Amino acid sequence: MKKIKSIAALSLAVMMICGMASCGNTESNEGGNDKPATSTGDETKSGDVKEFTAFFAVPGNELDAGNRVQEAIAEKIGAKCDMKWLTGQTAEEAIGVMIAGGEYPDFVDASSGMQNMVDAGGFIAIDELWDNYPNVKNFYTEAQWNSIRNEDGHVYIIPQFGNIWEKDTACIHNDEAFWIQTRVLKDQGYPKIETLDEYFDVIEKYIEAHPTMEDGTPNIGYEILCDDWRYFCLENAPFFLDGYPNDGCIIVDKDTHKAIDYNTTPTAKRYFQKLNEEYKKGIIDPECLTMNYDTYISKLSTGRVCGMVDQHWDFNDAELAIKAAGNLDDCTYIPVGVTIDKGIEEHWHSGSALDVSNGVGITTSCKDPEGAMQFLNDLLDPEILTLRNWGQEGIDYNVGEDGLFTRTDEMRANSNDQAYINANLCPYAYFPNYVGMDHDGINACNANYQATEFYDSLSPEVKECFDAYGVKTYVELCNTTTENSPWYPMWSWSNALTTDSPEGKVWTEMADIKHTYLPQVVKADDFDSAWDEYMKAYEDKIDIDTFLNAANTEIQRRIDVAEGK
Repeated sequence: MKKIKSIAALSLAVMMICGMASCGNTESNEGGNDKPATSTGDETKSGDVKEFTAFFAVPGNELDAGNRVQEAIAEKIGAKCDMKWLTGQTAEEAIGVMIAGGEYPDFVDASSGMQNMVDAGGFIAIDELWDNYPNVKNFYTEAQWNSIRNEDGHVYIIPQFGNIWEKDTACIHNDEAFWIQTRVLKDQGYPKIETLDEYFDVIEKYIEAHPTMEDGTPNIGYEILCDDWRYFCLENAPFFLDGYPNDGCIIVDKDTHKAIDYNTTPTAKRYFQKLNEEYKKGIIDPECLTMNYDTYISKLSTGRVCGMVDQHWDFNDAELAIKAAGNLDDCTYIPVGVTIDKGIEEHWHSGSALDVSNGVGITTSCKDPEGAMQFLNDLLDPEILTLRNWGQEGIDYNVGEDGLFTRTDEMRANSNDQAYINANLCPYAYFPNYVGMDHDGINACNANYQATEFYDSLSPEVKECFDAYGVKTYVELCNTTTENSPWYPMWSWSNALTTDSPEGKVWTEMADIKHTYLPQVVKADDFDSAWDEYMKAYEDKIDIDTFLNAANTEIQRRIDVAEGK
């Protein structure tokens, strides 16, 4: 099985780094995990601490030297890791440089450069070592490990995210949605928003009544990010609007189990026509189609932007900035699971899914692979998991007589302060971790999964909004798919495609066509002509049958696996 980055897993660690929130797509362990083995035992002196290195090919925040929790973990397990993140390059470029030089850090998550890393022989086979490291071996069931195995039969990476311990306790909708600020909803009397038209109608009315913020800065009704791979914020809403879950690359008909191209559906045309109308009205930021990710985050961080489509993990840095500002609490974003018409059941909140296309591996440059495996093993020790996810007792959280973890207002504020996080907290976000319950059986894995603590941590503005809609968590604001189809998620298939295959070539061509034409469609003076030109180019240049046939083969393969065939 080939491996390359998954969009849904690519930057899921942003939330975990910032405020220790776990994130991304989730997958139950099907009861297959044994209790994690205890850590290496006696606390070690700082002089005995092994130091590993890691590179994660996604943006991230580096920890300060002497980070408090990192040092506390090192004292417990006798090891620590210096983690570096992607800056100023694409993942493919950064990994390409490493491959060309033949030298790597001890650990790497190559993101979209994963397949190149595997093909270059950059990772050691983890399964050849894991018998001595039970926390690693038992992190997934045998069936799950088999789905992660490379074509040569070995396991080279560990998908880090969404591994549920005991039960899912998520409070944050970390997935995609049409997001809207609490100030907009409050101004309009907390309306029920079910359709795309209703969503934009609310924003239009707010902008008409409040063209600027209190300081005179112009409000932005709607923002669109279409920078590089993040152009999903522009292009993939049609399958959600038709009530389908996030399979990413296609719609799968639930009756026929056949793939449908969501790019050419009637809903796709209606969606882009709506964007075109809002662009002409001035509701959509005219700079949106050319700005980069940093500019996008900067604009959201000011509190000016009323709404947008995005994955929560992708704009969490902006959310942290809004919280840190101290005077922008009413600019917090709320997910809205809209559809194209009333009566369609929405599925914006993703169910559990194991993303086998990406993960962290130990490289062939690591001089102490056994020590690296021990480090991974110890990071999954229950005591260390609590340190990673909650911090230190009495400083980052308190424990009640009933064993329940709580935080004071100061502790909550610290968990949202990036400078404090960098100096004091160490979730080791891109190393394997659990979500759901803490291993003590009482608490959730972290504060953002603990319903009582989560609600108490909310600002008065968000609590007022939640109370108006009769919910206690963000997850309750969207419909949750409780049981996934056996083929879900198909993005784990499409993200592993390369141009070595016919369907991979078509997949790349589809992206190129959409990158070229969709921004023009949004801002066109004559929408119908622009849409027709886009559709003609799409039909002339895209061999969609090759792609859909390959998708159908993969859908059936996954169905057969689920049925034990």
